[in-house]
Amino acid sequence: MTLTRPVAALVLVALAALIPLLGPSSALHGTGEAAAPGAGGVALLRTALFAALCVPVGELFVNRLARSVPGAFVNGPPARSVPGTEEAAGRPAVPCSWSPFAAVTGFVAALGLASVVATGYLVPDGLSDIDVGGLYASRDGKLALLEVNAFLAAGLCAVSRRPVTQLWPLGAVVVAEALRAHPTTEHTPLTGSGLTLVHLTCAALWTGGLLHALRTLRRWHGRYGTQAGAALLGLYARVATVLLAAITATGVWSSLRRMPPETVLQQLTATAYGRALLAKVLLVAAVAALALWARRRLRRAADPLSACAPAWAEVVALGLVVAVSGLLTALPLPIRW
Repeated sequence: MTLTRPVAALVLVALAALIPLLGPSSALHGTGEAAAPGAGGVALLRTALFAALCVPVGELFVNRLARSVPGAFVNGPPARSVPGTEEAAGRPAVPCSWSPFAAVTGFVAALGLASVVATGYLVPDGLSDIDVGGLYASRDGKLALLEVNAFLAAGLCAVSRRPVTQLWPLGAVVVAEALRAHPTTEHTPLTGSGLTLVHLTCAALWTGGLLHALRTLRRWHGRYGTQAGAALLGLYARVATVLLAAITATGVWSSLRRMPPETVLQQLTATAYGRALLAKVLLVAAVAALALWARRRLRRAADPLSACAPAWAEVVALGLVVAVSGLLTALPLPIRW
């Protein structure tokens, strides 16, 4: 029984990795478009980078919510609190942080993406093909180096006495991704970067926040009672509603900037980018349905924590959304007819 969850998690991660690896060839089939060299590898690295961003952002977000849960310490810290721990200090117990591991994952992914940029967006055959100095000569190279250094700094902050300082390097990663996604040759690139900035930030808070909220509820089980856990999930659900609205608005606006309204329906099936975007829209719709189901259980069920079942399914679906988002970054942009 103890091995069931880790094995299931590994299987889900492996299945999610197939989306960016095999997705480019499937999405491009029959479109007449050509994929960039190593598109599957780039999509996988970008997926790992997005996931590595979601985990620490979600932890910082939910840990802050947990401090405001009214039912966690109604009668003070638990009787078995150990001096020096969070409970003894009058703060809710939280699960062990995954931020250091996420920072390592993000650092490796950013380093891999930087190596691709350093070879002129070609997959390097060896170290001799990588022109590290050339990264400083281009905008994309500087942004790639910024992400590498930002994840390194985030890892150091994560293991420091003030892990909340991760917020600054993680913010630098979000800004770098927003700028990278909209080169200066694009029409109104600052508008596109602003939309991506909001979209990526809200997505990281939603995805990473839900994962950490459910991990926290598991840690709280039997410690603070059902009321505290339901309160934490309720606080997250209220913020998640706003996040979903922001993600939807920025996603639709960004899509219409890439695909004019009169060509959307055709490009959703005729282009690789459109097909991947359609898959993402369907997954987000499924996530929204699961979120609504979880919220109804939280409000109306005899046991509010029965909402955890659809919420875990929502986490899995969000993981697939992250994988499809990584795939989108490796596909050729749609044509503005």
